[in-house]
Amino acid sequence: MEIWTTVACSKTRAALDELGRYDVNYTRRSCMEEPPTAAEIEDVLDRLGMEPWEVARPQESREAGFADLPKDRDGRDSWVQALVAHPHCIQRPIVLLDDGSAVIARDAETLNRILG
Repeated sequence: MEIWTTVACSKTRAALDELGRYDVNYTRRSCMEEPPTAAEIEDVLDRLGMEPWEVARPQESREAGFADLPKDRDGRDSWVQALVAHPHCIQRPIVLLDDGSAVIARDAETLNRILG
């Protein structure tokens, strides 16, 4: 399991605290220190079953200047490139599970559900 994090994010810190209660091995990846590539974002979007604008943090996307990009097929690549350029705009933490799925784990309930 891999977890995409940002140190400054309180939801990330809470998720890491919750993961500490379980006996699970995971790799922590800081999106700021090791930003995801476009291919990695596309993979995560497929795993989540979501579009890039759905994983973009609204306020940060507005501040970065790309929140008004078209939210359709024609604008999809622009959204992905914007997330590559501004990884702080990606929702976190994102947990990539070994079974090929992924979740945005912003609460203990989601973590409890996936960790069982």
